[in-house]
Amino acid sequence: MYRYDQYDHQIVKERIAQYRDQVRRRLSDELAEDEFRILRLQNGLYMQRHAYMLRVAVPYGLLSSAQMRMFGHIARKYDRGYGHFTTRQNIQFNWINLEETPDILTELASVEMHAIQTSGNCIRNTTSDELAGVAADEIVDPRPYAEIIREWSTFHPEFAYLPRKFKIGINGAVEDRVATAIHDIGLHVIKNEQGEIGFRVLVGGGMGRTPIIGSVICEFLPWQHIMTYLEAILRVYNQYGRRDNIYKARIKILVKAIGIDEYRRQVEQEWLDIKDGPGTLTAEELSRVAAFFTMPAYAALPATDAEFEKNKTENKAFKNWLSRNVKQHKVPGYAAVVLSLKKTGVPPGDATAEQLDFMAELADRYSFGELRVTHEQNVVLADVRIADLYAVWEAAKSHGLATPNIGLLTDMICCPGGDFCSLANAKSLPIAAAIAERFDNLDFQHDIGDIELNISGCINACGHHHVGNIGILGVDKDGAEWYQVSIGGAQGNESSIGKIIGPSFSAYQMPTVIERLLQVYVRDRIEDERFIDTARRIGIAPFKEHVYATPIKVVQATGEDAYA
Repeated sequence: MYRYDQYDHQIVKERIAQYRDQVRRRLSDELAEDEFRILRLQNGLYMQRHAYMLRVAVPYGLLSSAQMRMFGHIARKYDRGYGHFTTRQNIQFNWINLEETPDILTELASVEMHAIQTSGNCIRNTTSDELAGVAADEIVDPRPYAEIIREWSTFHPEFAYLPRKFKIGINGAVEDRVATAIHDIGLHVIKNEQGEIGFRVLVGGGMGRTPIIGSVICEFLPWQHIMTYLEAILRVYNQYGRRDNIYKARIKILVKAIGIDEYRRQVEQEWLDIKDGPGTLTAEELSRVAAFFTMPAYAALPATDAEFEKNKTENKAFKNWLSRNVKQHKVPGYAAVVLSLKKTGVPPGDATAEQLDFMAELADRYSFGELRVTHEQNVVLADVRIADLYAVWEAAKSHGLATPNIGLLTDMICCPGGDFCSLANAKSLPIAAAIAERFDNLDFQHDIGDIELNISGCINACGHHHVGNIGILGVDKDGAEWYQVSIGGAQGNESSIGKIIGPSFSAYQMPTVIERLLQVYVRDRIEDERFIDTARRIGIAPFKEHVYATPIKVVQATGEDAYA
């Protein structure tokens, strides 16, 4: 993985010193909160409902075991004993004292981490495939390109104050595991008929108030030109993106307003001036960065193991875990393991200090000391020997990290919602907990099969509800918390935006709403058809009819019966 050079160390050291003085001035009231706000946001520090929240950058989701242990240390020393992994492959700490934040950043720097550009109207953390480098369907490892984008975008003076925050996702495999279609810029590695490597570039994707699937701006961009083309896209956006209205400031609004053809024309006109300039990526530079992502010292192993096969045959629970939480590896004898952070009763994406330490230990013992964070808020050990899978499963079980639900109903994406976020209209975590508890039967979940349920506490869509097969959005109705439901959303190669099925529901009704949606699916599916395929085939009408056919009886907190 990438290691800091002298410039990284110096930049981070100077930024911490600068920030420490800013905190001193804020605590002594030399800076008012309005003056301090923009300074703390540049360092990933938010003010939430109850305390400050610090968001730490995890570039393209790749962690060393030492860095994961540092998260455990911070959770234990500075927070309330846990951290929360996000949909941008970062981690957040929700109970931070302002006066301690410079010390936290200093400790992070000791393991080559920081919180720079995890907030603000700048280029945020570039996300990538959690199976990068090991995926069986990989065309090219995207991590060197993601690192080059990180180096280019960090403190880029031209793009430090964009009209709005800006997100880039890069995928190097046949299957899109990055949700590139909902990024401001989505990059897909492809090969042309001559076998040359390039990128299919999407622009203008996003969620929020105006959910949009990105449009293709370039079908094949030679890899050498990726950085200059990104610069051209950002320059046009920086110049013409709206700054008078925060709700219309994202690049998706600009692309929609002038059309993709006109946006492409302006980008290509801008690109002509820089296409073959100093920003052109050379083979030497790509090789320099790629050297940080060399393959581990894999052993020459058989494709399977006799003891492993025996355990798989004789242990149903182990077999279920293998079917959901273990992914194919391109090297014979190895597999990638997804550690589920979605155990019933635990907020999705949360990990205790003990679990953070334990995941680091697992990585050292079984996966060359590296871990990956997924945008679905789980953690991956990318290089586990097949012969070690049973031991990993047993160890993960003992720490609540082996729930066999990856890709299933309870593997929910969920933002912190109104329990923490000051922007939220409604709570997300209690809804996730109620649904998980209602459908905690793993046999039922395995029968239902692949389904993505995403929950957001407000229209900002941090829980990616727009692209959930079932999406739940918290809304405010006359000061009360209600929930709007959509179906038919999807990420990946066939991305789509879900459609709202009708009027919103109370929190108490939500588990029954999900139950009714699933009843239609089970009734109308064809053989092993996935939920999303059934929804696309029959449309939302049958789901809507069944959900609203009869009032949903609920028991409110007062113990009184109520009906929709």
